[in-house]
This record gives sequence, structure tokens and C-alpha cells, in this order.
Amino acid sequence: MKIQLQNLTKKFPNRNKKAQGDVIAVDHFTYEIPDGKLIGLLGPSGCGKSTTLNLICGLEKPTEGQIFFGDRDVTKLPPEHRGVGMVFQNYALYPHLSVKQNILFPLENFKGEQKLSKSEMLERASQAAGLVQIEDLMDRKPSELSGGQQQRVAIARALVKMPHVLLLDEPLSNLDARLRLQTREEIRKIQRATQITTVFVTHDQEEAMSISDEIVVMKQGVVQQIGKPQEVYDDPVNLFVAKFLGTPPINIFHGKVQNGRLTIGKAAVLPVSGIPDQEVWAGVRPEGFLLQEDGPLSCSLNGVEVMGRDISIVSTHPDCENTLIRAIAGSENGVNTASETVRFALKPGKVFLFDKNNGERIREA
Repeated sequence: MKIQLQNLTKKFPNRNKKAQGDVIAVDHFTYEIPDGKLIGLLGPSGCGKSTTLNLICGLEKPTEGQIFFGDRDVTKLPPEHRGVGMVFQNYALYPHLSVKQNILFPLENFKGEQKLSKSEMLERASQAAGLVQIEDLMDRKPSELSGGQQQRVAIARALVKMPHVLLLDEPLSNLDARLRLQTREEIRKIQRATQITTVFVTHDQEEAMSISDEIVVMKQGVVQQIGKPQEVYDDPVNLFVAKFLGTPPINIFHGKVQNGRLTIGKAAVLPVSGIPDQEVWAGVRPEGFLLQEDGPLSCSLNGVEVMGRDISIVSTHPDCENTLIRAIAGSENGVNTASETVRFALKPGKVFLFDKNNGERIREA
């Protein structure tokens, strides 16, 4: 089922008595979430992504705007009538109930007209448990489960209602690194199997990019960019998006465009076309550096970090905003670690220019 958000806005009263006006948590958000896709809402803490999720499920009412599930206006419907499954950050399992009882709980307490028989409920619970592979845990209590197993129970409980929409609010934040990786892959597999339209909220950009069909990058309640993860990474619309996406993060330099070339420091490092002379922010992805003995960009070498198939060349430059520059190269690239300097050329497709005043992307003609 597709979800349409039209001019969605949520304001909260400002608790700071010295500040004027309301706090705008979500600001005129318009977006159509395609049917059967997994969408990642992404941004730093306080950007409005969880509020957006609460608006979709009905836990919050919008100040302005409308929400449609398909062609049905659900803006004023209570949560229990929206056909939504919700998985929270803390799982919210009932500790005194078994896994089976936790999964059955939404069906046994269903307030609608079509209440299921006991056998139908058990069949639904068994199917949901099978989807998340916890059939052998049905008689255990939550305290007897690992964090990853509890997460699966929470997902099964959300799926047992056969919801039209599945909402996941920071569902992996309580897991260790290995379990996060494993569980996010399982979430993606379950979503593909069920084809339920899913909205996944996270502040972890790697997590969102790895499993989402599309990502929505937010800042202070305002949508910054929407698109397929790789497309947003390769073509950021502003400095915020460029900085937020990528591990290691993008390297930001003070630069100038002069006579058709990008200059960093005193070195002309890259030709550009159709951009007037001006000061700019120059963003270089870690994979955008090319080791070159006579490269135009000279940096002070700090060291080399071995990352398996790749190496991270750590250096500094007086015009770089980052504390350290991290350049990613293949492990076959030899670096003279005894040297005090390392020189780079820059790859055009991995260098982005941004307006020095507003951070908007400057594009070549």
C-alpha cells in the first residue's frame, strides 16, 4: 500500500520561555512512499524522523497536512484503525508473557468487528514466528532471550496483524555490531517476502543505505533529499547531505574556483567548467583521492591504517576542515610511511563544490 504525505507539519509548544514561537518538528513534508518498498528516514537526533513515524501511525496528530494510505485519508483515524504494525526501539515486550503470548496479544485484544477464532490466531502466530525464525522459542519468556531474539519477537508481533504498513523506530540501536548487521539483513529479507510497505527510522546512515529502496534525509524537520541510497551518496544536493552520508565521512576543504580550476591552498587541483570565480567548500569522498607522486594536492602524512582489502591513508592539510583527511586506496597501493608528505590527484566524480554561504551544491555548466 502506498503512503502519501501531503504538506505534513507538526508543531509543538516551545518549552523554552525565552524563545518565541512553536518548535517545528516536521515542516511541510510531502512525499509518496511507493507500495511495497522499504524507506529509510535518516537524520541526526532531533531532525523529526521519529515524529514523522508517529504521525504516520497516528500516535501524533498533524498540525497541518494530510496522510493517505492508498486513496484512504487516515489523517484523523486512531492508530488501531490504520492497519499499522509498529516496532519500537525498546521492543516493549510483556515480560510475564511467553513469546507465543506476546505475539498473540494484538490479536486477542483486537477491538474491530472481525475477531479471529483461537485456531486462526494460533495459525497467524505460527506464520509470523516462522517468518522471523523463532518457532523453537515460543514457550520462552523475554528474559530468556538474547537482544536479537527479542527483536524478532517484536517484529513477529507487528506482523501477526497482517498490517498494511510496518513502521520500525530505531529497531537495532540496542544490539551489538554483529547482531545489528545480521538483524538488518533479516528485516530486509522479511520485508521482501511480505511486500509490506515499510518505513525504517534510524540515525545510522550505513544501516539505512544498506537495506532501503529509498532514503529520506532530514534536518531540523525539513526534508533535504530523497532518492535511492547510492544516488544520494553520489549526487548530494547540499553540504549537509554530503557530510551526513559516507563512512569514513567526506573531507571538506576551503577552496576557490579561479579561471576554470578548483584551487586548494596554492595548488590548482581540478578543472571545472562554467562556474564563476568564487570561494567554495570542496568536498572530496575518501575514495576520491588518487595516490600520485607528482599529484597537485600535497598533505602531511600521519600514517596508514590497514583495513583488509583497502588501506586508509591518514593525513592533514591546512585548508581541510576535517581534523584528519582519510583517503581510501587499494591495499596494493604502496605508501612510503617514512615520508612526511603524501601527494594526491583528485577524481572528478568524487569531488563536489558547495556554496560557501548557504551550503547548496554548485554544479558545473
